[in-house]
Amino acid sequence: MGNDRLGGWWLAGMSGLLAGLALPPLGLPPLLWLALAGLWALPGSAIGARGGALWAGAAVLVSHRWLLGLHPLDWIGVPGPLSFPLAVLLLAICALAGAGLVALWVALAQRFDPRRLSTALLLSAGWGLAEVLLAKGPLFWLGLGAAALPGDRPLAGLAALGGSGLLATLQLLIGWGLWRCATVPQPRAWIAATAAGVLLSHGLGAAVLAALPLGLPAGQTSSGVERVLVLQPAIPTRQKFQWAQQQRLQQRLTAALAEAQQRRVDAVLLPEGALGLEPELAAPVPVELISGGFRWQEVAGEPQQRSALLRMAPGEQQASSWLDKHRLVPLGEWVPLAGLGRWSGLSAVGGIEPGAASRLLPRPAGAIAGAICYELSDGAALATASRAGAGWLLASANLDPYPALLQQQFQALAQLRAIETGRWLVSAANTGPSLLVNARGRVVASLPAGRPATGVFAVPRLQTLTPYDRWGEAPLLLLAGAAAWQRRPRA
Repeated sequence: MGNDRLGGWWLAGMSGLLAGLALPPLGLPPLLWLALAGLWALPGSAIGARGGALWAGAAVLVSHRWLLGLHPLDWIGVPGPLSFPLAVLLLAICALAGAGLVALWVALAQRFDPRRLSTALLLSAGWGLAEVLLAKGPLFWLGLGAAALPGDRPLAGLAALGGSGLLATLQLLIGWGLWRCATVPQPRAWIAATAAGVLLSHGLGAAVLAALPLGLPAGQTSSGVERVLVLQPAIPTRQKFQWAQQQRLQQRLTAALAEAQQRRVDAVLLPEGALGLEPELAAPVPVELISGGFRWQEVAGEPQQRSALLRMAPGEQQASSWLDKHRLVPLGEWVPLAGLGRWSGLSAVGGIEPGAASRLLPRPAGAIAGAICYELSDGAALATASRAGAGWLLASANLDPYPALLQQQFQALAQLRAIETGRWLVSAANTGPSLLVNARGRVVASLPAGRPATGVFAVPRLQTLTPYDRWGEAPLLLLAGAAAWQRRPRA
């Protein structure tokens, strides 16, 4: 029994590390399938749910290690000796959250027979649906559904059918097939079935990608294409509110607006928080400006500060419409029970309040779907906005002082969101990634990371809906329901 336990701990830990490595930026599904095969072995092992906790904790520690890039936190008033421990604490909280969820999943698997196909379908679909729900929660979610990118675009094409939840479900089923290949006495049939499943899923995904329209229907004029100028200011967040950096930002914005007028673009895009705390420009803008910033709104007689995408029409100096940030960063922007104490969080602007859940930003030129910071992890919200009429997606983020690892994960999520919705996506980020992704999830243009730059992108406004835009998680719910029905007690 002792050797079984030791072997189980090694299996759980190494499989979890492999899963963390398989996620973006590597995005290599075969590594993940091996890690998931190890996970499927845990319900029948001596360590059970505890092994599942180790598996998930190891995966999160590897995939979210960029949280340590927050250190040093002296720029927001955290004393030096507390800075690194606080960054470690944030990473530990994420790891513990993942550990608890996967331990629960393994405990559920122990109650059933994981060798049965109905059990595998139910547990896999349940995991996929849980990822969709968790992507709406307060933590940055990088789950199995994102693992296909950037390394396996054909597999990622299935996201247009059922979103990241379907991708997570499929990857778990492939891992289950590999586990069954390693545990049955006569594995030939299982090897053939698993290989066939991998080939069919890739073939279907490639066909779905090829069917997604990239441009306007035949006969439609170029008025359905918007030319946007993206300004990547590359202002270090730790120095953002210094007078010299504020002046530098204003100079870059003035130059970008002049360039936009000269090059006849339709809109200028700036990243999250670029306009600061008092978003009123010195002169009217010559073209439409959409920028991250902050605004105040009175609710029940109390002023509330909100982070938002602020839109200024040509000739305006202040925003006339906006899209408020809905998902706030825990501790950074939102603190539970903050009203009972004096602490407003780690953000340099103080505590802010969430806006409405809708990601739709109406505009005279055509509505768009906006994601601020890690709202990009919520594909369901962007699909809903696409169904409501959004013609393209805008991802606005800061991502400084985080390392390049987070930027690469952000890019993978941007590619996945484009495939799910069948929409082109523009990312405007402070230090990167500022890029253009087409409706098939391919990066077609980008700005150099880490330094000031501008770029003009041509973005088609598309209205064709993908199956995921239309039906969301309904197919996955039907799959889970069918699996549960198959497992019902027989009379």
